[in-house]
Amino acid sequence: MATTFRGLGGFPGSIETAWHVLRVAFNSMLAGKLNCTGSVTLTASATSTTLTDTRIGGSSVILFCPTTDDARTSGVPKVSAKADGSATLGHTSDASTTRTYDYVVIG
Repeated sequence: MATTFRGLGGFPGSIETAWHVLRVAFNSMLAGKLNCTGSVTLTASATSTTLTDTRIGGSSVILFCPTTDDARTSGVPKVSAKADGSATLGHTSDASTTRTYDYVVIG
């Protein structure tokens, strides 16, 4: 399976600038700043929602945290399919328009 890295482009300027950028990025990662988060609201009166995020790939792990009472009581959505740039979330049908979750994409 081929993987691609969708991250940094070329470094402008000197090698010192490049090392500074890498040092800041690495220290940020160590501090938990991974830039892999987002938010999704489940589609009302439907049993699936498409989550679109360029960081999602076929082998990604997607974790959810409810941020509203409606999301907390309806349970965690199931990732039923993944592709490059999107995932299909399976969930119960509910008329609520406020079932919102924060998520992280790993891998």
